[in-house]
Amino acid sequence: MQAKWFLGRRISLNFLQLFSRAESIPAPPFHEVAPFPRRGCCAAWGRGLRDAAWQNPLQELSANGSTSPLKMDDDDDIPQLSSHTLAALQEFYLEQQQREGMKTSQGFNQYSIGSIEEDWQLSQFWYSDETASCLAKEAVLAAGKGGRIACVSAPSVYQKLKEQDGEDFSVCILEYDRRFSVYGQEFIFYDYNHPLDLPENLLPHSFDVVIADPPYLSEECLQKTAETIKYLTKGKILLCTGAVMEEQAAKHLGVKMCKFIPKHSRNLANEFRCYVNYASGLD
Repeated sequence: MQAKWFLGRRISLNFLQLFSRAESIPAPPFHEVAPFPRRGCCAAWGRGLRDAAWQNPLQELSANGSTSPLKMDDDDDIPQLSSHTLAALQEFYLEQQQREGMKTSQGFNQYSIGSIEEDWQLSQFWYSDETASCLAKEAVLAAGKGGRIACVSAPSVYQKLKEQDGEDFSVCILEYDRRFSVYGQEFIFYDYNHPLDLPENLLPHSFDVVIADPPYLSEECLQKTAETIKYLTKGKILLCTGAVMEEQAAKHLGVKMCKFIPKHSRNLANEFRCYVNYASGLD
């Protein structure tokens, strides 16, 4: 029996980005699609849609092996998914199962990228291992011996930094997602909507370099995140955001685009770039 796929009349960016890979259609840029609220009834609705509409059909697909298109009822305003899209969804579900199996195996590394799953309703898209390594290396060089590094909404860089045992630096992670509180005192809850609502022990201009990846491609999000960055940094800034944000990044942080192009573990439709305000190794 084929599963039906029920969508709300408002389609999230995350949903479109996944399907754009299979359907070969460009997903809209972040700033053109209103992100889900991070709290409240709408956020709960988004999670409910994801849980009900993703997990059950995917489980059925996994059991039946069906990749045929879904039918649309005459009475319902329900979109039809092609066999390519369903195949992509099945592949995604199997990848999730494999990752969950890795978490229960011996030798599991809590700092490995992907040890905490992406939550697309929070606009989370992890860097590829190569990109995270490159950005972590740059942050260490920028901080210098005994330096302090702040990762603002950039958890995969934080994880890569923590894999570098014995290095002479300290690092903390400012993140909205409380799942990262497993990292103990280095985790600082952070909501970009309240950019200066920070712990008292987080002193101004106390970090040698701040690396940040604002969760949404909007000027409002960038401007508020910039307040946090300027509060924390002694001067050096490493920003990762969309290429479409180049003008706003220069306006709010005085940073310039680098030649290095960051990549994500899952391909995104939007081109991402790095921006710095110092002489870096990313050019």
